[in-house]
Amino acid sequence: MAKEITDLTTIDLFNNEKRPGRPKTNPHSRSVQIKINKRNQVKRDKNNGLKRVEFKVHHSLFEQLEQLANTQQVSRSELIEALLIESLAAHVK
Repeated sequence: MAKEITDLTTIDLFNNEKRPGRPKTNPHSRSVQIKINKRNQVKRDKNNGLKRVEFKVHHSLFEQLEQLANTQQVSRSELIEALLIESLAAHVK
């Protein structure tokens, strides 16, 4: 049987051929790359004096925060930080 490039039914004949595309530039798999990048991000944040805080809020509150952040042209994280600072300052007085 002849091997035809356009023949998809004999795809097993093309397993060894190199396909055009983006060359592999990293020896690690994508999941390992994500873990390495996350570890590096945590180190950067720690060096910048940042600490991770995670909490759950109701969807309606989340939407309000998102809308206010877009209005003020800041990230949601920056908005929450500003609101917390403002609230703590009011309680300290």
